[in-house]
Amino acid sequence: MTERTDPARAMLSLLIILALLFSGCGRNGAIAPSAEELSELSPAAGFLAAKAEESGGFIAGADQGERASDYAYLYDNAVAAIALSYAGAQQHAEMIADAIVFAQAHDRAFQDGRLRNAYISGDPRSDSGHSIAAGRVTVSLPGFWKDGRWQEDSYTVSTSTGNMAWTMLALCAVAEHASDGKRAEYLEAAQLAADFVLTLESESGGFTAGYEGWDDAQAKATYKSTEHNIDLYCAFSVLADAVAESDPAQAALYDDAAEHAKEFVLSMYDGDLHCFYTGTVSDGETVSDGVIPLDANTLAILALGNEMGDAYDTVSFIEKRMAVGAGFDFSAGDLDGIWNEGTVQMAICYGIVGSAGKREAVLAYLETQVAEDGSIPAADRDGVSTGFVIVGSDVLWEYNNTQSVSATGWLAFAQMGRNPFERVSG
Repeated sequence: MTERTDPARAMLSLLIILALLFSGCGRNGAIAPSAEELSELSPAAGFLAAKAEESGGFIAGADQGERASDYAYLYDNAVAAIALSYAGAQQHAEMIADAIVFAQAHDRAFQDGRLRNAYISGDPRSDSGHSIAAGRVTVSLPGFWKDGRWQEDSYTVSTSTGNMAWTMLALCAVAEHASDGKRAEYLEAAQLAADFVLTLESESGGFTAGYEGWDDAQAKATYKSTEHNIDLYCAFSVLADAVAESDPAQAALYDDAAEHAKEFVLSMYDGDLHCFYTGTVSDGETVSDGVIPLDANTLAILALGNEMGDAYDTVSFIEKRMAVGAGFDFSAGDLDGIWNEGTVQMAICYGIVGSAGKREAVLAYLETQVAEDGSIPAADRDGVSTGFVIVGSDVLWEYNNTQSVSATGWLAFAQMGRNPFERVSG
């Protein structure tokens, strides 16, 4: 059964939503509810709101290291927008949604609905957020000057299918409480993103991972990710519901796409180990079973809900293979540290399978990670390995003890008793 918030928090959330609906405050006036008020409901949501107020658009974590503080990751922003929407912070959530819509419509190379993996933090409609050449407005992408040349990161300019799915979910969540005009705008952007993802459908099941590389040499990433397809199952399902009345034919296509993604996810389940594998290698057929990631399993539980009759068996697999103290590592590997985002996901999973004591124990650990501003770091220490390399490089993908927008967004879900996939999982 999907975890819900307690009555006191539910009442506070209702009061915040009512304050927003009747405040009549525009973007140029005071934003209601304020970040301080939201912190009473969820300190993590209060942090996200403060970041949105500060940036006016895309948000980024602090202390990310040299040159990285301006990198606002699309996934992070989608998670933040959903969390803010759940908290009744519609104006804050719309700041991020508006930035996404603008970025999608003003890409320098592509007009097919795709979005990049990262943007510059702030409002892309501002002078620093876009450029104008030959009368054409294009959104700026993050990078840095080195030896007199502008350098960009291959991953940030690429497009990940999973990030597209979370963007669809975010736009649908923000659209739900938006004005009629804004609702139409957000759902149109979500459909453009969805229609792009439909071009990545694989005949052998599921959807491939997106595109990698720079503008003039982007190539399709032909591997398939279980996590991406979990996200797509939920995103297509939610979008289908959102447009069912206005565009029933397209809604039917999205429903079919959701089932296509879901079938692939189920094909990645190992009934003996009770776990989900990471996906396939680049041939789209061979199962990649060398690294078993936490999120392919936690997100499956959150998405499939009551359909997983053996959900606790998967929880037990995670406990045996990925537990590190009171938290959990990124994957079943060297167990060299705690990945906080996945650990929050486990707290929500415990709520779903009815393990209240274990849920509270995980939340107690997470409290030790919370900074004064309500945020949490990506990991409990530096150098927590994932078992993978960064896409497009041979650099090890690791998490560090630095402020994380996505982990904080997930903490907001837990603090509010919400599952971002609850509309699908039942």
